[in-house]
Amino acid sequence: MELLKNFSLSNSIAEISKNPTSLFALIGVLILVILLLKIKKVKFSTKMIAQIGIAVALTTVLSLFKIYKLPQGGSVTIGSMLPIIIMALFYGPEVGFLTGFLYSIISLIIDPQMYYPVQVLFDYPLAFMALGLAGYFKNNKYLGTVIAVFVRFIFHYISGVVFFAEYAPAGQSVYIYSLLYNGSFLGVDAIICLAILTVLPLKQLYTITRQSHY
Repeated sequence: MELLKNFSLSNSIAEISKNPTSLFALIGVLILVILLLKIKKVKFSTKMIAQIGIAVALTTVLSLFKIYKLPQGGSVTIGSMLPIIIMALFYGPEVGFLTGFLYSIISLIIDPQMYYPVQVLFDYPLAFMALGLAGYFKNNKYLGTVIAVFVRFIFHYISGVVFFAEYAPAGQSVYIYSLLYNGSFLGVDAIICLAILTVLPLKQLYTITRQSHY
């Protein structure tokens, strides 16, 4: 019986390894479950919930002002990632994960780029929840922003390689294509966010948001 179980497990692993879409689907779902479990541990106050709602609304509004938009999804905005990153810096990564998740649902409704179910998982919930990682670097807002955006880039990059290979120009490696495609808008967006962070009075904003916190 034990031998049969091991044989069945080996066959399942071999089958998954032959199908990269299934493998990435499994990895993506596991990451999503882990992040959602982390969110469950947060004790939300009424004021925090209101601020999350404001951050999601601000992200939505800022995302509508596009400097340029790419054909298969992705665009340069005027710092639309910043409200999510700020929530993570103020309240920790878990709150950032939640803010990113809620925005991803709205983004999916407003500007859907749906080609495959697993692609949606990587390009929406996981990509925007990744911005919550900035919360692990509260003492260095610039480093936190760079790492958060870079991890978001990784999710889009994987999506580009696995699901958008057909859009790569003839003769160009899909790996280079995904790198250039996703790096082109996220790199500029990251620079805009960093530029805004240099002039944004985060300490004063943090003090205001923490006043009368209940």
